[in-house]
Amino acid sequence: MNEQEASAAIAGGADIIDVKNPKEGPLGANFPWIIRRIREMTPKDMQVSCTLGEVPNLPGSISLAALGAASLGVDYIKVGLYGFKIPQEAIFLLKNVSMAAKECNPNIKIVAAGYADAGRVGSIEPFLIPEIAKKAQVDIAMLDTAVKDGQNIFNFLTTKQLEKFIDLSHEFGLEAALAGSLRKEDLQIVYHLGADIAGSRGAACTNNDRVGGQMTEKQVRELVEALGKAEMQADERA
Repeated sequence: MNEQEASAAIAGGADIIDVKNPKEGPLGANFPWIIRRIREMTPKDMQVSCTLGEVPNLPGSISLAALGAASLGVDYIKVGLYGFKIPQEAIFLLKNVSMAAKECNPNIKIVAAGYADAGRVGSIEPFLIPEIAKKAQVDIAMLDTAVKDGQNIFNFLTTKQLEKFIDLSHEFGLEAALAGSLRKEDLQIVYHLGADIAGSRGAACTNNDRVGGQMTEKQVRELVEALGKAEMQADERA
């Protein structure tokens, strides 16, 4: 949310520093000057992502926002496909977002984010996200949860369903990302399912409160260590 939290995430060993404003939703967008300052304070070899929000079907407006985000030097831009019911409309928006961002920075990665609990908000069915991302020629397919009420991604999709989402993303040549109120104990599962990126905010914050809590170095480090253990176990099995 701010530079203090970014310092905690950097010190805790996060791989990607994700800048958002949870007061505006799961993928709520932060202010450009905050994103810029966090990018400037983050080591060059550490990646930074930012969100465009839970976006409506307004391709021109969101493309302009994507250009602005790309100009801030981030490595990833996440687009929450909240206001979409028709895949073709989501594809059209993502194509234009990608064109706008990559004209500024050809190496930037665009994340198409759907919702495991899409039925609760009337957005696109989660298993369509990888195909939408592929047709839009973006880089990453992601699932989050739209409603933050204490339930997490595993309350809405089974491990088999999530594995299907990840495998489908990989078949399309995409990276696969999972978020959705992931807890420390969930990270081992997410790792073994084959996800490329795991996103977690609440578990890194005091009182597990993603909006009112404050991210701490200790909690970020615990998440990093949990992933490290999962990687070691995978190596031992191999």
